[in-house]
Amino acid sequence: MNTELMYLTWVTILTGVLWLPYILNRMFAWGLMDTVGYPASPKPQAVWAARLMKAHSNAVENLVVFAVLVLVAQAAGITGGAVASAAALYFWARVVHVLAYTLGLPWVRTLAFVAGWVAQVMIAWQLVTA
Repeated sequence: MNTELMYLTWVTILTGVLWLPYILNRMFAWGLMDTVGYPASPKPQAVWAARLMKAHSNAVENLVVFAVLVLVAQAAGITGGAVASAAALYFWARVVHVLAYTLGLPWVRTLAFVAGWVAQVMIAWQLVTA
């Protein structure tokens, strides 16, 4: 497996497990029955859990773009170099983004988001200039 696909795999795993902490918090805050049901007026979750839920949604939205770019690059045979570096940048930017979002660090969160976006642009640039 090349670098780009490895980072796509790790980003997908990260995105796939982000729901676990905020659902566990929901079970503690609401109880099991309300967590699996549809409570009319649920108790509030911890602030960090609400932020993590938003970070997870953002990760899902951006994974779609990143995955398509990486897979198109693979299909086109555009691998290594800038695409691999961009994939690594994207992964680490998403790690920082979710941590900063969850911990409530607005400037760090925003810079991490921008770094991830730049990584996507780097891959797209490699595709359109090939």
